[in-house]
Amino acid sequence: MKLSVPVTGRAAVAAAVTVATLFTTGSIAGAAPAPDRADTAPAAPSATIAAAPDLPVANVKAHLTQFQSIAAANGGNRAHGRAGYLASLNYVKGKLDAVGFTTTVQSFTSGGRTGYNLIADWPGGDANQVVMAGSHLDSVSSGAGINDNGSGSAAVLEAALAVARTNYQPTKHLRFAWWGAEELGLVGSRYYVNNLSAANRARISGYLNFDMIGSPNPGYFVYDDNPVIEQTFKDYFAGIGVATEIETEGDGRSDHAPFKSAGVPVGGLFTGASRTKTAAQVAKWGGTSGQAFDRCYHSSCDTTANINDTALDRNGDALAYAVWELSE
Repeated sequence: MKLSVPVTGRAAVAAAVTVATLFTTGSIAGAAPAPDRADTAPAAPSATIAAAPDLPVANVKAHLTQFQSIAAANGGNRAHGRAGYLASLNYVKGKLDAVGFTTTVQSFTSGGRTGYNLIADWPGGDANQVVMAGSHLDSVSSGAGINDNGSGSAAVLEAALAVARTNYQPTKHLRFAWWGAEELGLVGSRYYVNNLSAANRARISGYLNFDMIGSPNPGYFVYDDNPVIEQTFKDYFAGIGVATEIETEGDGRSDHAPFKSAGVPVGGLFTGASRTKTAAQVAKWGGTSGQAFDRCYHSSCDTTANINDTALDRNGDALAYAVWELSE
């Protein structure tokens, strides 16, 4: 999750070269004009929906171990414009290419360095109704960024791999994304949204964002930007007996913001950053009162030791549940 800084302090996005233009040119073959945005919010879950798989937390943690190793081999971080970021992107892309996703690397420049977004489309589904799940892949320069945001990136990757493992064939089209330069001011996701045609923006029926979902002193926070998406996540957590609260700490500070500004229905999950956990929250969730949700937020100790496995497991499964529910 990016630092909350004035717009004037953010790195500017320069003119960029896009590696592939599928999403910037409106070139989905045969795609009809989308209906008005009011009609494109995700439909309520159907009773006949295919059951979402359980995401093995061991698999998600294995991706985090890879991100940690990549950072260790590349100056200790996976930040924008650094070798560790590109190695992280190549790791994710390799996993997706191997199981049949169509991947697109989109490049941009910020702060004099080249950045990259990775977009992965699962073949099939209605191209006029696209459900997206995404996370930012970059870390800050001070550390490996395993909770922020290896946790979201690893869970989104594992959900995509679960789609392939189960050969899931939803009614809607599924797209997954890993954003660059989020820590510099949502640069990658904003570039992606701004370079979509109006028609292709309108085809996105929902964007789900996952930024910090394994905080070591976790809370269970749900975005309240869209009622259908919000209720989908709440239903999952109610089903496992976990109370939730509305997410406020990260409002406008992660990659859902450009989508929301463009009129796309958005939602997501969060386990907390630098805010302090209250006694009332400890009564609901356990953990330590008076301590930050993540004491290693944006620091060098944000390593694989900085993850709460239970939070990572629950949020990963909630991610999969929402992807399956909202894409049917």
